[in-house]
Amino acid sequence: MTETVRLSLGEGSTIELVEGDITRQQVDAIVNAANSSLMGGGGVDGAIHRAGGLEILEECRKIVAAQGSLLPGRAVHTTAGLLPAGFVIHTVGPVWHGGEHGEPETLASCYRESLMLADRLQLQHIAFPSISTGAYGYPVAEAAEVALGTVAAVLPDLRYVREVRFVLFANRDFNTYRRALESLIAQNPDRYQLIVRSENHRAEPGPS
Repeated sequence: MTETVRLSLGEGSTIELVEGDITRQQVDAIVNAANSSLMGGGGVDGAIHRAGGLEILEECRKIVAAQGSLLPGRAVHTTAGLLPAGFVIHTVGPVWHGGEHGEPETLASCYRESLMLADRLQLQHIAFPSISTGAYGYPVAEAAEVALGTVAAVLPDLRYVREVRFVLFANRDFNTYRRALESLIAQNPDRYQLIVRSENHRAEPGPS
């Protein structure tokens, strides 16, 4: 049995946590934890490029040719190719160096810039992975706090985006994000409402 955890922010805005494979999400856009080259890599980045096909890579090449490598904290978009999502938003997270070199600010910028780009594209439903917590070494608990805090602050002010889904491949990451979400609620008990829904099937396996 799996759980979906939803946080209502009011005015129709929600944050959702699920355990699963981001490449299989039928949403308006999924977010790719890319590297600055936009040429694909390991983890989520590689999985998105493999599942989406060459059309994503072709558009990434055009972006790099036009504006150079993507800086950490910035975001661009491409087609989703063969993926069930409408677009892929690519953002480059920070490499963890102990947390004293601007990593939290850069990570927050990844989420903020991705959401603002999605809003400019007039999208409603966006799915994020846990950015920077794979090869880039950002501790999951600290990353979850930044991710959820940033999205909770930005989402209610957007015009189009209404639902943000965090898709966590590993159960331990799902549980870590859930604890961070519960902590966020504890800080704002009169503002947020938590909804937990259980399902009788396991999420599809996917990239870490």
